[in-house]
Amino acid sequence: MLFSEELKKTAAPIIDDIYNDSFIQDLLHGQLPYDATKYYLRADASYLKEFANIYALLIPKMPELSDVKFLVEQIQFIVDGEVEAHEILANYVQAPYDEIVQEQVWPPSGDHYIKHMYYNAFAKENAAYTIAAMAPCPYVYQVVANRALQDSELNTDSILKQWFDFYSTEMDELVKVFDDLMDKLTEHVTNEEKSQIAETFLQSTIHERNFFAMSYKLEAWSFGGDNHE
Repeated sequence: MLFSEELKKTAAPIIDDIYNDSFIQDLLHGQLPYDATKYYLRADASYLKEFANIYALLIPKMPELSDVKFLVEQIQFIVDGEVEAHEILANYVQAPYDEIVQEQVWPPSGDHYIKHMYYNAFAKENAAYTIAAMAPCPYVYQVVANRALQDSELNTDSILKQWFDFYSTEMDELVKVFDDLMDKLTEHVTNEEKSQIAETFLQSTIHERNFFAMSYKLEAWSFGGDNHE
């Protein structure tokens, strides 16, 4: 079994949890709370900006020029293409996307996830670590979307179905490239390094779960001193 396939198999129970958590289930049924939807859009706008920056850090580590070209294209996709999925959610809450994301959020779970990716980009020479930190993002969206479209509980009358339609296809190429790079870059690493890379992948999958959950709960920093008599 290819290493990328092993990672996906190990991550499957976490993705099951993501699918069955409140955020995706409410999205599936066409009843995601408006506050949670707006919070997710604000948090994801911040996340995707950093995701694009991490692509830029990954580029010098790429073994082939074709890989560099693909990553440059992915940066452009984040800037332009993925906004289409955000517009679907903005239409759902009946508010302009640009207005929604004017209010920025940087919650604890999102902060932890982003710093996890930056750590692997800066601290690890082998790009496999960075890819392991990044790859669960498109993969989780791909799996969740395809599963939702096969789910008899999907509200096909809701505009939110379009969100699943988008991610059921738009992540395919990126997932394949990440898989190929992961397999190529881990071909000669030690078993200990493979174990570390696998843990990085699973940690990011957990971060994906926490990202949806934080949006549903409207997670905020608690520094104390908020309650005064």
